[in-house]
Amino acid sequence: MSELVDRRYGPAPLPRSRGPVSAAVLDALRRPPHDLPDNLAARLDPADPLTDEDLQLTLFLCYETHYRGWRGVADDWEWQPSLLALRSSAERVFEAAVRRLVGPLPAVRPAGVPAALADVVAADDGPSLAAHLQRRATLAQFREFVTHRSIYHLREADPHSWALPRLGGPAKAALVEIQMDEYGNGRLDRMHAELFRTTMARLGLDTGYAAHLDVVPAVTLATNNLMSLFGLHRRLRGALLGHLAAYEMTSSLPNRRYGNGLRRLGLDEVATRFYDEHVEADAVHEQIAAHDLCGGLVRVEPELAPDVVFGAAAALAVDRLFAAHLLDSWSAARTSLRTPANPTRTLTAPTAPTTTPPPLPAVA
Repeated sequence: MSELVDRRYGPAPLPRSRGPVSAAVLDALRRPPHDLPDNLAARLDPADPLTDEDLQLTLFLCYETHYRGWRGVADDWEWQPSLLALRSSAERVFEAAVRRLVGPLPAVRPAGVPAALADVVAADDGPSLAAHLQRRATLAQFREFVTHRSIYHLREADPHSWALPRLGGPAKAALVEIQMDEYGNGRLDRMHAELFRTTMARLGLDTGYAAHLDVVPAVTLATNNLMSLFGLHRRLRGALLGHLAAYEMTSSLPNRRYGNGLRRLGLDEVATRFYDEHVEADAVHEQIAAHDLCGGLVRVEPELAPDVVFGAAAALAVDRLFAAHLLDSWSAARTSLRTPANPTRTLTAPTAPTTTPPPLPAVA
């Protein structure tokens, strides 16, 4: 495999550590599989798990062994018992924090799941990151936003695909219909991850898989880790589908705003294609996700109705934290990244954008 293909599609190089536990995991992953120290899990007791850099990176390190792996790391680490035990301890802390953030939810009957999902979406009162990006964001801020989102969008749809072998019947058919669009119906150039890669290139950003992992903060990792938590546990399959439904039901208007924001900044239709595609596709996916996917699931497994609604509420709650972090950072005239992203290393040779991207602001 060439270096170009390797960097575009993974596996990614190991990132820098963010604390004692992630440092110990990184040190272990650089060597052949072996047992981790017994005391690592006891050190995962942060005051705020959702914004703790060490906890969130530790989870991301563990989860990525189930996706594309890490460059130079033995594949056998994926099922190494002591790493799985550490991941399980970190997950308990993380899941408990998410459930506290969401709080109690109204009881829901299986037949009422689509309406309950609509209520969760309607009640979402988070800060409007999309409105800021449409109307006021600078090009540097938009590039930061894309940098954050690259951690998910360069593997878009993969976390939700964990549900496929866990489903049957109407819910499985509905998920396949949604995922087919996400994966471009088998065409590489139509895959949403590839469309996003093109947007990154037009903005002058490194388009390598997980290339910006070191610069995104814990709250960005938390949005990704939440999907992996739901996807890698069969007991949370209802939450995973609710998470996907929330994303599909809140996608069309924000993506229209993102595209309009890029047009306001002078970017062309090649740069906006990713967002424009989602405006149309997700308007259809919204109905499929609520009624055919989640509704289909609870008709077969009615006991999962509360999990579906929890998954949707969790997706929106963690995304509110993410949006607040970006907007608070920008209102204080500081970067939302941990360190400035590298704007120069691209893996393609796109036509230069109509507006030359300025360098990202330095960390205060």
